Amino acid sequence: MADTMQFDLVSPERRLASAQVVSVQIPGTDGELTAMPGHSATITTLRPGILTVDGPDGPSEYVVTGGFAEITAKGVSVLAERAIAKSDMTQETMDEIMEEAKNTYSKVKEEFENEAGPVDDAARLLSDMVAMGAHMGLTAEE
Repeated sequence: MADTMQFDLVSPERRLASAQVVSVQIPGTDGELTAMPGHSATITTLRPGILTVDGPDGPSEYVVTGGFAEITAKGVSVLAERAIAKSDMTQETMDEIMEEAKNTYSKVKEEFENEAGPVDDAARLLSDMVAMGAHMGLTAEE
């Protein structure tokens, strides 16, 4: 079908999705990005957020905490640090994700005490996690 493209979503634990889709909305570190069939080749890093896939059975949403997306004219491959179907997301899982982000921020802040770049990146990651939780109606306290 010319109006669809291949979509694959994998995390270290498992393959979450592999299907022909119409579009993929990607939470990129440089902003939201929608990939469709025929898209120019792009590689982007992911920020924490909701990855939305428009497929033949309707939209599917996945929570991603980071990783990479490779977009070609024929499809999108996403390698996520962590990915969970949004419908499977619980407060307990959100608490776990937030704890990991807080620990990362603390370690980076200690290790790079006077270097703004890495500390700013870790703070942005933590902020994105909070925003993602709020978007889903889950508590994500900093």
